Amino acid sequence: MILLIGGEKGGTGKSTIASNLSVKLSHQNHEVILIDCDPQGTSTKWLTRRNKFYPDLPKVFCVQKTGDTYDTIKDLASRYKYVIIDAGGRDSEELRTAMVACNKMYIPLKASQPDLETSKHMTQLIKLAKSLNNKLDAYTIISMASTHYNLNEDKEAITLLSQLDIAKVSSVIIHERKVYRDAIADGKGVVEYDNPKAIQEIDLLAKEVFFNE
Repeated sequence: MILLIGGEKGGTGKSTIASNLSVKLSHQNHEVILIDCDPQGTSTKWLTRRNKFYPDLPKVFCVQKTGDTYDTIKDLASRYKYVIIDAGGRDSEELRTAMVACNKMYIPLKASQPDLETSKHMTQLIKLAKSLNNKLDAYTIISMASTHYNLNEDKEAITLLSQLDIAKVSSVIIHERKVYRDAIADGKGVVEYDNPKAIQEIDLLAKEVFFNE
């Protein structure tokens, strides 16, 4: 399974989702490798902290790759059961070549007008990628949603996304929680903290992505 977490909008939690799914799989004794295609190197820095401070936690492997990622992805997919790609938030060579190589793509979006507007151009990129990779299964996912019970932005965004001809819409919503920021800063995953709501979100997403085949 090759999973791409990517899109054109920055700051939507791509590295958070990629790192947490990697940790979730590692706790299930799966061999997983994370490919960091973002020049900012957020996932690589996260894993450096994990290896330095928590050597006894389940292992996650990571490599950095920029430019044309296709051959690297396919090579690693022949050696690891799960390959998770963290692509930067922009239209780039890294994003486009990863879209041609992957099985599934998740596009995190905030429940905001600027984020939803980027989905229109993503439609064209997905169509282009599918002309070269007919196995591409693309999803949008609402990320960093408000936890305020009076706000319905996430539900409204899901309704809007489901009306657009972009991709399937994930049934999971990733909310803005401090534990996600702590996990990135510490080098851990939320499944390694005592936060049932965040753990449930990652559990549900992992089930949808990897085990609902």
